[in-house]
Amino acid sequence: MKLLLTAAGISNISIQNALIGLLGKPISESSALFVPTAIYGIKNGGEIVQKVICGTLGDPFCQLGWKSLGLLELTALPSIKKEMWVPQLVQTDVLLVGGGDCQYLCYWMKESGLAALLPSLLNKMVYVGLSAGSMIMTSYGTTYGHHVLPITTEKSLNFVDFAIHPHLDHEWFPENSFANLEKLASTLPMASYAIDDNTAIKVVGDQVTVVSEGNWKLFERQ
Repeated sequence: MKLLLTAAGISNISIQNALIGLLGKPISESSALFVPTAIYGIKNGGEIVQKVICGTLGDPFCQLGWKSLGLLELTALPSIKKEMWVPQLVQTDVLLVGGGDCQYLCYWMKESGLAALLPSLLNKMVYVGLSAGSMIMTSYGTTYGHHVLPITTEKSLNFVDFAIHPHLDHEWFPENSFANLEKLASTLPMASYAIDDNTAIKVVGDQVTVVSEGNWKLFERQ
């Protein structure tokens, strides 16, 4: 399993080098699929998707110079035969999973069948998450609630046994102050990483490494 769990994308050279190391080859020789689904769970999602793909919002993610870049929209997959999309998924080098609403993304990961495929895919594919796209791979997720999913819908997939709290001290998210995230972490039964937008968590098998040119804090399990 090779995961690069970011708060904001490939925001600095250290995170970019970590990505290249996980790929084992240059980005220009690597194929990618972008999953925008979580973005539709937040306000103005359609507009944000367009900006993320074009690289006009946030840090580099889709616009990194990939050899090829495709789009994998999870809400469409249940209506399409698997032979139409699984072969492309199997052959891609990296899955780019965008941010938005964890609960909405988790629901469609399962409903589409992608969640069931991930354990085998992650034997060779690199998973790169952005914000909610990172959080759903952990043991803790959140929701904005701008959808009609059942309240019992899960918010994470539990691939790793820690939590990530992204956007530490970000001006767009005043609730993500260090004090607030520390208080939140104290209520959780697992270890938590509070990370700013210049920090990522790299996971290779059971080995977890922090890659950062910014600020972060590990809150140990209570």
